[in-house]
Amino acid sequence: MQARIEHCKEKKLVGKRLFMSLADNQTAELWKGFMSLRNEIANKLTNDFISMAVYQPTYFTAFNPSNEFEKWATVEVTDFDNLPNGMETFTLTAGLYAVFDYKGSSTESSIFQYIFGTWLPDSDYLLDDRPHFEVLGAKYKNADPNSEEEIWIPIRKKYPFSDSKLQNIVCNTKHLTL
Repeated sequence: MQARIEHCKEKKLVGKRLFMSLADNQTAELWKGFMSLRNEIANKLTNDFISMAVYQPTYFTAFNPSNEFEKWATVEVTDFDNLPNGMETFTLTAGLYAVFDYKGSSTESSIFQYIFGTWLPDSDYLLDDRPHFEVLGAKYKNADPNSEEEIWIPIRKKYPFSDSKLQNIVCNTKHLTL
């Protein structure tokens, strides 16, 4: 599976959040609470839903299924005016993402094993410390094997310079004396 690299613009999100872990997954409870209030959200940009996870900086380096993270059920809005009771706001900052077009059940974890175990280590990118999210559009069907969604993984370049800039830095430093 190939990823496309995209620069995500800043997004204003409105929704609900819960703290959970993979061992104590409360995603269904979160979405149930969100869906009961979703029609009260004004100024929606699209009909898509956004499932977002905010991890601590050490979450993946010291991975444990009991580590907690913040999970959000949201929609993107034009502004934060007229916030419904029980909803919260989140501003997703702009940044670089690897985007995977995934087709399959939302309960299948092999896509994430591929992304973190194969694609990311073999790419020119590192995982960045920003929220991860999935865009759940019209073709999203939750646990259905024909469901489709976009998985957005925050990334940054492994090497901040192009090869030619790196070569110039290396060449120019050879002429320095200490």
